[in-house]
Amino acid sequence: MDGFNSRHLALAIALSTCMGSAWAATSNDFVDKAAAGGIAEVEASRLALEKSASADIKAFANMMISDHSKANDELAALAKKNDIEVPDSTTLVKQAKEKILDMRDESFDAAYANNQVKAHEETIELFKKEANTVTDDRVKGAVDLKGFAQKMLPALEKHLAMAKKLQAAHPGK
Repeated sequence: MDGFNSRHLALAIALSTCMGSAWAATSNDFVDKAAAGGIAEVEASRLALEKSASADIKAFANMMISDHSKANDELAALAKKNDIEVPDSTTLVKQAKEKILDMRDESFDAAYANNQVKAHEETIELFKKEANTVTDDRVKGAVDLKGFAQKMLPALEKHLAMAKKLQAAHPGK
């Protein structure tokens, strides 16, 4: 990527792909992964606002900050209501920032767009799995989290479509 350290962006975005690809079925795992992904989306998008000069990248980043902040708040409220521990956001923000601190500006827009596509594809996979789970009413919060996942899927799919348009508009060199 023309001298751009894409490995660092990939590591940061890995947080937004919900910290791994092995999706466990428990409520706590879904909350952990969804919360980590939401925080990483916000942090990567804040970086995009700083590093990008492209109006479309900045508009998308602002939308990601707004939408994922609202979703993070809603998820935290659901978790609290159901006594499910939410990962410490300060730690997750610190982890995300540490991974992206030394990125350079070359090809940032292309890297951001490419990683937004990948992050949203993997996040949609996580949310579809949660949305389609057979819920056990005895598991505290399972019904609420399934409903949350079902509610969020259309917005995530919209984000993916928009990220694909950004990807086409900002091809890597």
